[in-house]
Amino acid sequence: MEQPLEFLRWALLALVLCAVAVVCAGLLRRRLLLRRGGTVECHLRSPGMRGRRGSWRIGLCRYGSENLGWFPAFSIRPRPTAELSRRGLVIVGRRSPEPAEHLPSDVTVVQVGWAAQDGREPKTAEMEIAMNDATLTGFLSWMESMPPGTRWEA
Repeated sequence: MEQPLEFLRWALLALVLCAVAVVCAGLLRRRLLLRRGGTVECHLRSPGMRGRRGSWRIGLCRYGSENLGWFPAFSIRPRPTAELSRRGLVIVGRRSPEPAEHLPSDVTVVQVGWAAQDGREPKTAEMEIAMNDATLTGFLSWMESMPPGTRWEA
């Protein structure tokens, strides 16, 4: 009788240690992402998609010279889950969040898409990003600026 209880104690201890390790890895990942700079909190979704990608997900965006990398908040994956290319990126529209979307009240939803090869802007949004006003200002500045020495042909 004592042997199964001893096994249960060790199994429970192993589960607790695994949970603590996962939480610590997630916190370390977040700290490393924020430490690099150019990282902001925002929500992301792909309208029209089903499942996780079609619903709002909270995460961190990191600005790069050629793209915007999006990292989910509750993950230990070291690479971005989504990358939004800066080349041809255009704002399709802006709106306030709807009550059914369960987003913070101080955010603005920015609908983005990519211009076609012929330069025409898209009519529908391919992605939506929800961010507060300060983050939105930084995002718009990032979109309009270009790194030195870059020659992009839109």
